[in-house]
Amino acid sequence: MGVAMMTPSRQIQRQPAWIMLASEFGESTLNEKGSGEFDPTFVITKLGAKVNRVTVSGLVERLELRETSNGSQMYQGQLRDPSGLHYFSVGEYASESMREFVVQLLDKVDSGEPILLCMTAKARWYQTDEGAVYTSLRPEEAAIVSRDRYASWLVRACAATLERLDQHQKSLNCEPTKEAMLSAGIRPEMVDGLMSAQTHYGQIDTEGYRLNVMQALDIAEGKMAAATTAPPTLNLSEPASDEDSGDGDDDLRAVILECIQAMDNGEGVDFESLVRNLAARGFTREQSEAELDTMSDEGLLHEPRFGWFKIVA
Repeated sequence: MGVAMMTPSRQIQRQPAWIMLASEFGESTLNEKGSGEFDPTFVITKLGAKVNRVTVSGLVERLELRETSNGSQMYQGQLRDPSGLHYFSVGEYASESMREFVVQLLDKVDSGEPILLCMTAKARWYQTDEGAVYTSLRPEEAAIVSRDRYASWLVRACAATLERLDQHQKSLNCEPTKEAMLSAGIRPEMVDGLMSAQTHYGQIDTEGYRLNVMQALDIAEGKMAAATTAPPTLNLSEPASDEDSGDGDDDLRAVILECIQAMDNGEGVDFESLVRNLAARGFTREQSEAELDTMSDEGLLHEPRFGWFKIVA
């Protein structure tokens, strides 16, 4: 019997998964894709991580089944860690095991059970017509984890973040060339990302990332209530019609207060969660950001830590 000859397929190298907190990944606005059909796509963070795959963990804050414009079904959810939110989706493209898992997960979430999840996922991004860039995740595999496992993951994520902060700091003190960065002790896998990040983001404030690490380590060391408290259900009233609505700023202010009251578990509400909820109510990112600044200046809101808002009692 003859043996059919097959053309060798191109070997696609699987990219390593970065361990990362939500704030670093979610603030990324730079992406990179190779020119070839099979070249991977990367999201490049402000700290220079060039991310194709990522391992994340946190409390499942939302999970729901939605129908897409082409009639297919997709599960969309939010995963909260101490620094912010990851947004993920599982559709028909996912493996059968992943789809089965998310169906079972939805039942647990709908019952109100707090779920700590760890997942490895593909990094995704999309750009709105206004030019805003948002990141999301496409899970490859996921598992429900215990508090102890989550605490261990937090320690690893903090160590990885601190390492990238150190690499970023080193890159500021040398010429933006591969040779100079390697000579300065920067790891080879960080060089390309750091060079791209410096060009795109310019000078960045890293204090927020350091505060995120401190809070995550506090939780890992035993203050687990903040990690496993079930999120409140956000059920806002319907927006007023054009005939009934008054001043637009007053409407936005009222919705901001309502959002924070509904979503605050005691530590405030992060900026991105507020902006996304306000966008669903028809307010632009620019309107929301300006009003949050105004309310902070007027003493109606305060930031217990960078990028998190609480109502002043």
